[in-house]
Amino acid sequence: MSLVSRIIDRHFDASSGELHVGGIPITSLAAEFGTPLFVYDSGIIGGKLRLLRETLPGEFAIHYSVKANPNPAILDYFVAAGCGLEIASAGEFRRALEAGCPVEKILFAGPGKTERELELVLERGIGEIHIESLLEAERISSICQRLAIRARAAIRVNPSSEAQGGAMRMGGKPAPFGVDEETLDHVLDCLLTNPVIEFRGIHLFTGTQILDHSLLINQYNKGLAIAKRVAVRQEKPLHTVDFGGGLGIPYFANESDLDMGQLREAMAGIMKDVKRDPCFIGTQFVVEPGRYLVGEAGVYIARINDIKVSRGKKFLILDGGMNHHLAASGNLGQVIKRNFPMTVINKLDCSDSDAVDVVGPLCTPLDTLARDIRMPEAAVGDLVGIFQSGAYARSASPVGFLSHPLPGEVFIQNGKARLVECRGNAEIPLSDAS
Repeated sequence: MSLVSRIIDRHFDASSGELHVGGIPITSLAAEFGTPLFVYDSGIIGGKLRLLRETLPGEFAIHYSVKANPNPAILDYFVAAGCGLEIASAGEFRRALEAGCPVEKILFAGPGKTERELELVLERGIGEIHIESLLEAERISSICQRLAIRARAAIRVNPSSEAQGGAMRMGGKPAPFGVDEETLDHVLDCLLTNPVIEFRGIHLFTGTQILDHSLLINQYNKGLAIAKRVAVRQEKPLHTVDFGGGLGIPYFANESDLDMGQLREAMAGIMKDVKRDPCFIGTQFVVEPGRYLVGEAGVYIARINDIKVSRGKKFLILDGGMNHHLAASGNLGQVIKRNFPMTVINKLDCSDSDAVDVVGPLCTPLDTLARDIRMPEAAVGDLVGIFQSGAYARSASPVGFLSHPLPGEVFIQNGKARLVECRGNAEIPLSDAS
């Protein structure tokens, strides 16, 4: 079975050859809201959140990573479900507050935080700032002294190489992210004696898009070893041990789903030992998934605007492209271009008889969404759907390139579809966050 068929069977419905999202025919959505369009199904998000909660021990809190998809309806959903939020900018902080997230349930990570951003979140009483360098710690300390406040902070640790893994490795090598494990003691010397910084714990994040549960377990064990060393050093348990995100979803034909059953079993074994260890009495364990929770819930829909043959190659030319979905074009981290799961979503009952290239409307050869992909024979006006588009799609794309209109974003909940306001971070002021 193809990956497209697996995705549709698991998460969507089809009738008369037409994809339905959240019970609504895709042609109805395209007619009402226009194309190009992102559609997000809250039912899929809810199912993923439930599965993750069933997999993790009860001592774990889930903080949705806003960077994966900052759509206001998605943030509202996670806040209503009792999740915290993890942010990486003042703009995301504003969005978290607008979604009604309690400020104490917001975590701020990421390199290069500006003084203005730090002051903004500290004034509002943010739950935790995850420190990425000694200079950042000094900036936080200076702001706190000036404002006569204390900062709740953790250290983001760049661990040694034995904990790295995943499609995008972020640990075990020189990196702008976090404090190298071998310099951790020096950073602790500075923080544990600082009267305006309340040191709370560590944040470990070494990779993303992990589909092998054993890699995750290896990283969690590494994080616990570092946390125990720090707890012994400060002679009391840590308040927080944050394992970051990293849980992946399959994008390509050779990839399989992360085995949550095996992950659940392994986590239960880890927690048996943790519960017996006095270094972890009262410790709150945290994960910050983004892609895992929303990636499969999104479909990017574009209409075929032209079909042409050039020197024997057939091209389907869509009304949207890499300006809306950079990841699908292969220009967001792929070394070798591989096709995202996509098909003609109003002809699901037709065989994949055509080998085509799928391109967007931009004046660059980079705007290629698929090469030599087999799909049903298409006509101008048909709809192409790109699956696994709920994370790092619109928000990670150059939407201003060539000044094409922004794609709409539709959120489906309880069988009803609504267009959620699209706006850029440039429109989010820092001075009046509330």
